[in-house]
Amino acid sequence: MLRAHWRAGTLIEELPADIRPRSRAEGYAVQALLEDPATPLYGWKIAATSAAGQAHIGVDGPLAGRILAERVLLSGGEVPAGPNHMAVAEIEFAFRMGRDLAPRPQPYSVEEVLDAVASLHAAIEVPDSRYHDYVRVGAPQLIADNACAHYFVAAEATGADWRSLDLAAYRPVGRVAGRLEREGLGRNVLGDPRIALTWLANELSGLGLVLREGQMVTTGTCLPPLPVQPGDEVTADFGPLGVASMRFA
Repeated sequence: MLRAHWRAGTLIEELPADIRPRSRAEGYAVQALLEDPATPLYGWKIAATSAAGQAHIGVDGPLAGRILAERVLLSGGEVPAGPNHMAVAEIEFAFRMGRDLAPRPQPYSVEEVLDAVASLHAAIEVPDSRYHDYVRVGAPQLIADNACAHYFVAAEATGADWRSLDLAAYRPVGRVAGRLEREGLGRNVLGDPRIALTWLANELSGLGLVLREGQMVTTGTCLPPLPVQPGDEVTADFGPLGVASMRFA
């Protein structure tokens, strides 16, 4: 049902009571059905990584979602015309994994997770929901709806020495050409994008899932979402760490 509404760009109030997930675990079980087993999973997104974001959608912590390869664009690419109910773009730090992190009983530390990272990328996520009023359906249904995943773009891997930087204090800039510019802050993402990445690794570990080599993890918006409309061009300017952009048809 969710896949059909995603592809058609249509909305529902919420999932019918007889198939509605009642827990985060059930939400993730539904979400897993969105993944095409014949296509390698591109990566993962984290939603609600700020206190404001959690309050806005009525959840008490972050949510993980799948980035499906069919919704990934090259930097500079165009988001196809069609329904975009949230109508925002989010400026994010993204990490590509250099090796697998398998499930295990003890949590991964930030240092262990960073040691498994291959590269850092400037990124833009365009979220959306299949619910008319996504702020009231709760975490299990939001997780089932792929944590509001929609379109995603990342710049090429940065050549800068990002490991020596304080990413919590880093200030990316998001722009909607000709209309809007906002400065972000790395600590808006669970206190540090590296902490958010570690949260994702441990969330997957708890679900019995491998965070795989080559997968991209985008860690959540580091500035208030940028309102967008058809014809806009959005840029995520991370200075020496790179620049990602996308256009809206």
